[in-house]
Amino acid sequence: MNSIIENSDQILDIAVLDSIPINADRMTTASHAVAETQAAADITAASGIDQAIESFVGPIAQAFSNVVFFELSIGGVGIPLIVVWLMAAAVFLTVYLRFQPIRGLKYSIGIIRGRFTRKTDPGQVSSFQALATELSGTVGLGNIAGVAVAITVGGPGAALWIIIFGFFAMTVKMAEATLGVKYRKIQADGTVSGGPMYYLRDGLAEIGRPKLGKFLAVFYAIATVIGVIGAGNLFQANQAAAILVKATGGDSSFLADKLWLIGAVVAALTALVILGGIKKIGQWTSKLTPMMAILYFLSILVILVMNIGEIPHAFALMFTGAFTPDGLTGGVIGVAIVGIQRALFSNAAGIGSAAMAHAASKTTKPATEGFVAMWEPLIDSVIICTLTSLAIITTGLYGSSSEDGIGLTSEAFATVAGWFPILLTICVVLFAFSTILAYGYYGQQALGYLTGNSKKADKAYQIFWILAVIVGASMSLESVIAFSDAIFFLMAFPNLLGLYFLSRILRLEILRLRKRIDVGVMREITPAELQVGMGDHEPTAEQIKAAEAGRRRKRDKLRGVRDSLKAKKLERAKRGD
Repeated sequence: MNSIIENSDQILDIAVLDSIPINADRMTTASHAVAETQAAADITAASGIDQAIESFVGPIAQAFSNVVFFELSIGGVGIPLIVVWLMAAAVFLTVYLRFQPIRGLKYSIGIIRGRFTRKTDPGQVSSFQALATELSGTVGLGNIAGVAVAITVGGPGAALWIIIFGFFAMTVKMAEATLGVKYRKIQADGTVSGGPMYYLRDGLAEIGRPKLGKFLAVFYAIATVIGVIGAGNLFQANQAAAILVKATGGDSSFLADKLWLIGAVVAALTALVILGGIKKIGQWTSKLTPMMAILYFLSILVILVMNIGEIPHAFALMFTGAFTPDGLTGGVIGVAIVGIQRALFSNAAGIGSAAMAHAASKTTKPATEGFVAMWEPLIDSVIICTLTSLAIITTGLYGSSSEDGIGLTSEAFATVAGWFPILLTICVVLFAFSTILAYGYYGQQALGYLTGNSKKADKAYQIFWILAVIVGASMSLESVIAFSDAIFFLMAFPNLLGLYFLSRILRLEILRLRKRIDVGVMREITPAELQVGMGDHEPTAEQIKAAEAGRRRKRDKLRGVRDSLKAKKLERAKRGD
């Protein structure tokens, strides 16, 4: 274990702290979250309103967090039950669905490129835009600060466990997206309502558990409406403001006492996008996500090129540290838990957000979106987290720096040049903004379920979401964020329960699609102009007319078959008389 680990008691304390309120995109320990949010509070002193809210909400938030993140002690390491719940589902689904992250990736390339779906299929966005929307909600501080925390606490071996469980998380996302499409609702105006709420209610009713399904659906929807406010809005805006102030001079920055101004600018940009609905969000995220991923990738690549000789040694440290750690209480278990928490909390597998993002995709075959959604943990927890890990390990900072979290990653960037951390700041701000967009949509979907898709409630929530960006940027509300964090991870309980109940239906959908592709029944859509593609997916008037004519022919043919069978049945009945 690296020199930063002084004794086993220290590690136990850190490991315990590592398991309390964390959200899917901030992915730092509660202590780091408080510390980083406090950085903003140091820049602009907490107001009386801040203090009043904290004093009231603080005890409630702490008590609730203790329940949601209740721990079991194994080998001297605290393991939150919520992590066990997420881990168990990831392993079960991977095995039960026959290791699709290995066997199924080849099917997904053409699907992501929109070659198997028509522009006239029901839905509002392309598969690629749904993928970008979900990635924009999960790729963020977890890949930058969370990985650094994992390596600081568990050593380089924790990075390998992030990769390993990123692999298992791929199947969870696959399951969520598939069921999200299967049980979605297409409104008369073509808009889509989807998410775990619908497959919990309708899916469980289908297998004879309607009362349980309705309860779990409402429970999930309420948890989502509350949880995304802190995880996807307040915290993101707060951190974006704090990082911008730090990058522009800290206390002496022009923005130091104008955090509300940062919030207002971000809120205005958010309004431009979010008021346009999922189509506008999909258009923005499909451009933002690749752009920020490429910027981050190229920045890390520069660091790795400068330390290219250390890369083999870095991988060796990751492998040896994962299975033969030194000094960490709990040994392999301790390192594994640190890494697994970071992986599962980084990609949000099990939370159910993938079901809401992919439900809006243009397709008539639910499993197509499952094969697309598999890529999300692969990109998030395997590729991007590995790049961050290598940057920190190859520079040698994990064992010598006093920084942790995003500070450690920033130091790794600074080894290139003094100005290089500016690129990291740009990435973090873009990550935060894209998360605000994605999670705003998720909150709308959950509220829509609770209000019967009320247009007034939807518009009111959009306005509230936009204004909350300003509040999050300019106020220090640690306890409010901690409370919503706990609610956020509570979403995993009903969602994963639903995946277990619907696993047989899920397996049939996945394996049936694979079989149809293998035997040639499902082929690429022709002509190519009718394919959804990765860009423009709106059908022309002629395409819509042709699709409607095709559907009429199918209905007429089906009606003819039914009439024929009915006539034969009557004829047999007469002969029997």
